[in-house]
Amino acid sequence: MALAVDAVHAGDCIELLQRIPAGSIHLAFADPPFNIGYEYDVYDDRREDDEYLTWSRRWIGRVFRVLKPTGTFWLAIGDEYAAELKLAAQEAGFTCRSWVIWYYTFGVHCRYGFARSHTHLFHFVKDPGQFTFNHQNPAVRVPSARQLVYADARANPKGRLPDNTWILRPQDVPGGFPANHDTWYFPRVAGTFKEREGFHGCQMPEQLLGRIIRISSNPGELVLDPFAGSGTTLAVAKKLGRQWIGIELSKDYVGRINKRLAQARPGDPLDGAEDPLRSAPPTQKGKARPDLRRSVPRRGRRTERAARMRQEIQRGVVAAYRATCQGLSTDHMLADPERNAEFIDHCKWLNIPGDAAVWNQTLLRVRKQGRLPKMPNTRHRMPLEQMDEFLFGSEVALQQLSTDFGVTLDGILCDPELAAQFDQLAEQFAPGHPVFKYRWGALALRKRAKTARRRAADCRQWLTAALPRARSIDRVDPAQWDTPGVFVLLGRGRVPLYVGETFHLGPRIQQIMGIPAWEALEPEAVRLLPDDRRVCLGLKSVLIQRLNPALNWRLLVPEPELEPVA
Repeated sequence: MALAVDAVHAGDCIELLQRIPAGSIHLAFADPPFNIGYEYDVYDDRREDDEYLTWSRRWIGRVFRVLKPTGTFWLAIGDEYAAELKLAAQEAGFTCRSWVIWYYTFGVHCRYGFARSHTHLFHFVKDPGQFTFNHQNPAVRVPSARQLVYADARANPKGRLPDNTWILRPQDVPGGFPANHDTWYFPRVAGTFKEREGFHGCQMPEQLLGRIIRISSNPGELVLDPFAGSGTTLAVAKKLGRQWIGIELSKDYVGRINKRLAQARPGDPLDGAEDPLRSAPPTQKGKARPDLRRSVPRRGRRTERAARMRQEIQRGVVAAYRATCQGLSTDHMLADPERNAEFIDHCKWLNIPGDAAVWNQTLLRVRKQGRLPKMPNTRHRMPLEQMDEFLFGSEVALQQLSTDFGVTLDGILCDPELAAQFDQLAEQFAPGHPVFKYRWGALALRKRAKTARRRAADCRQWLTAALPRARSIDRVDPAQWDTPGVFVLLGRGRVPLYVGETFHLGPRIQQIMGIPAWEALEPEAVRLLPDDRRVCLGLKSVLIQRLNPALNWRLLVPEPELEPVA
């Protein structure tokens, strides 16, 4: 019997890995015991070298078997066996793409040696010619030296990817110690940290796993951790909208991991500081004597210069909007790629400082300040029933990008590259519609979010009420179920994937099941809740809160969350 998805399984990883179908895992992350004598509750971390290496080769070989041909394997290991396990992985068939050093503060101090403050992270792939590496994800990219140190206008505003660099004291590097090196700086999760779970001494930081999962997998894909430990990999995978499988030898740890996972929801922020330098002050902010030669007027001149630059950009953006808007609203200008391209071209013609994302963001900022000229044709309406055939595609694309990239809807629409990725995702999940409709659907979802939370109060009984039985998807008769309502799409192991509202339950399920992007998620069944009382949006909102599906936009969840009816 195959291991259930979105579950932690207690037992030996070598045995349980045999129960995972070959070629089914997109990403595996392993942080195995280092064989250094650590006190686990059931595992003996004091094996002879030959025994430990033989055991390591066995589980690495089984990880290779369960990975897809395009799959990725990340391995965390200490100094003692780093070289040996790298060779073992290569002997199993993996290709090493990167050898990353994770540098951390709060390291282990040694009496007769240098304090240990790093771990090796090996990035392996099955096929060096085809694997997932999301290098354009802004949550992975980091500021470059041109941006941080030199303020070079030629710098890519999106930052850059890691490269090879050695740093002595990260807090004092100009611009800090971001992740633009193969020496990654994340504080170890020490005992006093808020994110510390308290039952496992080797807890990994969520931000570190967030980078790995974002760069090497996509939302909806399956992540494996054969040494679940404190559950960090699984919690991050869940928060980032992935499916997951965990294996853990200790039954006690499994129970504690499940408690941790019960509190995690798709779309939740990752624990820990995105900028880990905030946990350690730089030298100049310590107790040393302040340098009085750093004059305030110089800082003031910089502030004044920046203010003049902002005013110049705002004046130019307003002029470009007047010239190109044709009476349309700013939302319409962002949702219509042709109109937006004309606006951007005019900004370039006016030589306004910045780029497309800066100009679009400034346009929204000026609108919020009430400084845009009033236009006669700023209202655009699209009836909800017209959006029924594609709105779910807009929502899935919005959830995946906002969760994976850490951006808002405005951030997506203002950046032409992110907007294009949104268009592609929406088209994959609801093909056959113009780009404008997908973007307008996302804007409509945001406007309806307040209504969803308000109507949820009328449906709170569904927080605890028994749900209709799950039906096999291929047994849903479109003619019999051609009625308004809410549906819950269930994936492998009957795990909730998506809660949708529609005017036509049966035809909508039929439509979804003919779309390759949905089929790739391997949906097994559906729960149907007919409702023609125009409270579908509230019911959907409550069910999202109850079921925590991976593909629904979190803004639709009631805030503050509803309590069940007493």
